[in-house]
Amino acid sequence: MTASGIHPSAVEAFTAQERERFLANNPNSVALAERARKSLYGGVPMHWMADWSTPVPLFVERAKGARFYDVDGHEYIDFCLGDTGTMFGHSPDPIARALTEQASNGLTTMLPGEDAVVCGELLAERFGLPYWQVTATATDANRYVLRWARAVTGRKTLLVFDGCYHGTVDDVMVRYRNGRTVPRSGLIGQAYDLTEYSRAIPFNDVAALEAALAEGDVCALLCEPAMTNIGMVLPEPGFLQQCRELTRQYGVLLIIDETHTISTDIGGCTRLWNLEPDFFVIGKPIAGGVPCGVFGCSAEIAERMHTAREQAQAHSHGHGHSGMGTTLSANALAMHCMRANLEQVMTSAAYAHMLPLAKRLADGLRRLIAGHDLKWSVTELGARCEFQFCPAPPKTGAEAEAAFHDELQMALHLYLINRGILITPFHNMTLCCLDTTKADVDRLIATLDNALTDLLALPNARI
Repeated sequence: MTASGIHPSAVEAFTAQERERFLANNPNSVALAERARKSLYGGVPMHWMADWSTPVPLFVERAKGARFYDVDGHEYIDFCLGDTGTMFGHSPDPIARALTEQASNGLTTMLPGEDAVVCGELLAERFGLPYWQVTATATDANRYVLRWARAVTGRKTLLVFDGCYHGTVDDVMVRYRNGRTVPRSGLIGQAYDLTEYSRAIPFNDVAALEAALAEGDVCALLCEPAMTNIGMVLPEPGFLQQCRELTRQYGVLLIIDETHTISTDIGGCTRLWNLEPDFFVIGKPIAGGVPCGVFGCSAEIAERMHTAREQAQAHSHGHGHSGMGTTLSANALAMHCMRANLEQVMTSAAYAHMLPLAKRLADGLRRLIAGHDLKWSVTELGARCEFQFCPAPPKTGAEAEAAFHDELQMALHLYLINRGILITPFHNMTLCCLDTTKADVDRLIATLDNALTDLLALPNARI
């Protein structure tokens, strides 16, 4: 039995057809996959790149705007967009120019330039926090913010929501199961007990939040304003405001990670919903696709960071190390591209184009689902939306996870890929960018309509 209402046998038959179609139509990807197995672990540069729905990895030749092209010459409409890494489209012209400008002027020096100052000013203006630091990734930003949070509060325990996503920070790899925190399943090489200093609670559960904070050992609540990786889960009205009030009441820092939720607005949910975090984190979209992350903090927190740093240095008996920073953090290339992105790409005009298209897509998905009499739902968050295999949008990570039907999701994704459309893997999320058109949105809806028509026509498809 599955939450989707589609019988596994029908999904299996449907998938078999689509796998054959992919292998027949993508001989160059098949050949590259075979060649890659001899030099790349799992045949890909990062092992999760082999976890898509295709029988072998789909190898990309080039990408521009809302399109990419594979090594077999096929064109794709891209609604994944590097899972927000290229949220405003592939290789926006201002980013391409910035790359060219900086290419002959130094890529990394371990020293700041004027671009860094301008980026700090733009970030402060946009997100409302006065002080900023630059990292290589959002994972790094979250890791360093957690160090600061523990340092300035003198507490060790991190609080997260069940099903959260904050990159690959060790401390967030926990889940909430049967009233207690447990390590996330599937972790490789984990040597110490994560539950000693990390605690997970359900999203949208105020009572659980207050109970966790009341224990008095929590340094920070690290959260996305809306969950995006377990399946999209939106906050209940007033929940985030209660998070802010309760964290202040118990002396706990509020860290808002907007790496995915920046799809909502030029200032993210932080500005749109007036969240007033102590720390703010954003990663992959901030420099237009060039690896970069940032974190900002309030003036009060900056003062406490300064004090903590002085205390650490006083006890270091010489040259100490904060445990933060990499050689390529805030490199000249990333800073120049971030400046171009903030000034010319990540603009109010861009959101004005993207948001109505996402609304058009979400409305179309709802009509499509109703037309096929499926008990599914659609969740929207700014320029992104997702269809989920449950009758109402989930309120917790556990509810979102309970609606998973991995085989069906991958089958539908493969059907779309075989017809020139890509959506975000591992769940059913879409993102509209500056180059997405109404015709692109309508084509996705029509193609998914055809997929469901074909699938439901198979014998005994419905449960």
